[in-house]
Amino acid sequence: MLYLESFEFPDDEREFDYLLQIKRKCYTSYYPFKILSRRSFSRIDFEPVTILYGGNGTGKSTALHVIAERAQLERQAPYNKTCFFEDYASLCCMETAGDIPEGSCIITSDDVFDYMLSVREINDGIDTKRSDLFEEYHELKRTGFQLSSMADYAQLRKVNRARKRTQSRFVREELGTELRTFSNGENAFRYFSEKITENALYLLDEPENSLSPERQMELAQFIEDSARFFGCQFVISTHSPFVLAIKGAKIYDLDSEPVDVRRWTQLKNVRAYYDFFMDRRCEFEE
Repeated sequence: MLYLESFEFPDDEREFDYLLQIKRKCYTSYYPFKILSRRSFSRIDFEPVTILYGGNGTGKSTALHVIAERAQLERQAPYNKTCFFEDYASLCCMETAGDIPEGSCIITSDDVFDYMLSVREINDGIDTKRSDLFEEYHELKRTGFQLSSMADYAQLRKVNRARKRTQSRFVREELGTELRTFSNGENAFRYFSEKITENALYLLDEPENSLSPERQMELAQFIEDSARFFGCQFVISTHSPFVLAIKGAKIYDLDSEPVDVRRWTQLKNVRAYYDFFMDRRCEFEE
């Protein structure tokens, strides 16, 4: 599914004309001007999965945030943008196949990190409660509790549960469904799987952050399936070889000048991994 069909950034000449109109002031930055034009990156023609690849400073995240600004996509974490950001986005041209679906959004590594911190805070609270339950369990096992009135009935039931159960089972039952024992990587993947639904446009800024190689492969498959079967479109900035290998993805190489479309196997980062493992392939055969 295509919601975004194409996107054009202002070229060097249009940027120059705009900057000439600005009254002389002491600006420390004209960002995002002069970031993409210096690499002659002027147009993206989208596929269901489009990837912006490049090293740090090449502008792949800048391009993603400009598209999000121009398309007025939802965002969670604030983006540090200059006073020129909205003006730059207004100079861009965007072609769509109708309205951008509700729920379309940009997801950044800050969003995932904030989610992981929130989960950690919840788990810290659960850990505190769990420690208290450990102590309560041992106290209940030792108690000589006697039923003296109907008001004591609930406490008596808890005493009986403690006597009949192991410590771990007692604590888990008392915590109920609150207890979650996921790793940071599992929580990061859960964020994507819960945030991404059907029939929407998603911009993902370096989604591989906080994910192990296994989880990156799982995420790549999830993205591929969401685009193929569930009407989603993705624009992704990444240098992860697992994400770059998504079948049918169109990859813009921002390391090249001018920016060009390449196969994932032609990319410098991927070739470095390939050469490294090929040089050591005999060690895997031992």
